[in-house]
Amino acid sequence: MTDRTPPSDRSRPARLFSRSSWPEARHLADVLRTETVGGALLLLGAVVALLWANSPWADSYARLGHWVPWPGGTRWHLDLDLATWAADGLLAIFFFVVGLELKREFVAGELRDPRRAALPVVAALGGMLLPALIYVAVVLTAGGAGLRGWAIPTATDIAFALAVLAVVSSHLPQGLRAFLLTLAVVDDLFAITIIAIFYTAGFHPVPLLAALAPIGLFALLVRRGRTWWWALIPLAVATWALVHASGVHATVAGVLLGFTVPVLAGRSRARGTPAADRPAVDASGDAGGLAAHLEHRWRPVSAGFAVPVFALFAAGVTLRGTDLGALLTDPVVIAIVAGLVFGKSIGIFGSTFLLARFTRAELDEDITWSDLLGIAMLAGVGFTVSLLIGDLAFGAGSTADDRVKVAVLTGSVISAGLAAIVLVRRNAAYRRVAQREQLDADGDGVPDVYQRDGDG
Repeated sequence: MTDRTPPSDRSRPARLFSRSSWPEARHLADVLRTETVGGALLLLGAVVALLWANSPWADSYARLGHWVPWPGGTRWHLDLDLATWAADGLLAIFFFVVGLELKREFVAGELRDPRRAALPVVAALGGMLLPALIYVAVVLTAGGAGLRGWAIPTATDIAFALAVLAVVSSHLPQGLRAFLLTLAVVDDLFAITIIAIFYTAGFHPVPLLAALAPIGLFALLVRRGRTWWWALIPLAVATWALVHASGVHATVAGVLLGFTVPVLAGRSRARGTPAADRPAVDASGDAGGLAAHLEHRWRPVSAGFAVPVFALFAAGVTLRGTDLGALLTDPVVIAIVAGLVFGKSIGIFGSTFLLARFTRAELDEDITWSDLLGIAMLAGVGFTVSLLIGDLAFGAGSTADDRVKVAVLTGSVISAGLAAIVLVRRNAAYRRVAQREQLDADGDGVPDVYQRDGDG
């Protein structure tokens, strides 16, 4: 087959973190705004939980978390306390939004092109494998107790990370912001897979098979464009209850439902067109069709309510009367902190560097390797999914679970601090880049930087 690529394009080196299209940039800006506010609320919930759990009213915090709203639901496994409802119930909303975002990325976003998808996928893998290996190595050196928590330091909390980013560096180049968001989406996909495979206890196949019925009805309605809340919400609740009864973590139900929602609007689907060549928006400029509509509706609920409430119940660890020296030298604590601080940053930065080295790709002209180092360090901010995996690994409220909370908070704070040191120094350069991005000489509402080389 004759290579019809223009000679100038063949000789041009591939660019890492290159700028996405203008519609993608608008979508990214909307997501970042919501997640940044959500990250601030998440941080507020964690701080309130820590203060409350270490105050004279600590008993009321414990009683609230252990209160069972519906004490008689043992038949359906719904006799859960408030803390468990926050982890299993509210986080299902978070994972539903994750499912929508994953579907969108694979169909109409950055991940639809295998060449562009390679970078965040490789970086996410490196950023999960190395923290897990560090955790296992530290725990095995200390005797092997606590190996079940190997996946705790593998997760990145995008809302928390973006909240830090908004404070220390508001002018990050669009390519890197897109990379951080896409990296977190891929990270969530791997985390969901880990939870479903390694942290499923007492598996019961019949309820899981029965869950296919409400999932199928949900898919049928959304495929027909029906967004009746009085039909979709009961089907979603039924799916959640059946998946929970099966022994699979109930948050997986949210992802499955998110995957059923169509992404591209009907008139923009080009049958037989390769995924990489399909437009990210439809003819009317609607990015993502029904998936975008539902994501727009539910992302504020997830970021502004579900995740902060989970943080309120999950982050409260009592440190009164605790031997901090023994706590901070505990192998599980050291393993988690080392995994988040060193494993995440080295794994993401190293895998990206190796990808560039072996593919002979170059960084985009507005980005330096120090920028990537700051983002890699920021990915060590793990919270929501890390705490969830800690609950699944050691049991909510256990002594080991308390150590996990301390370790995740410590590792996240250290990672955020190190990232801030790197990114604050680059903020002036980011500001200059942002000013060029906003230049709109022809007044058409689209920054000129998105119209280079004939791009509209």
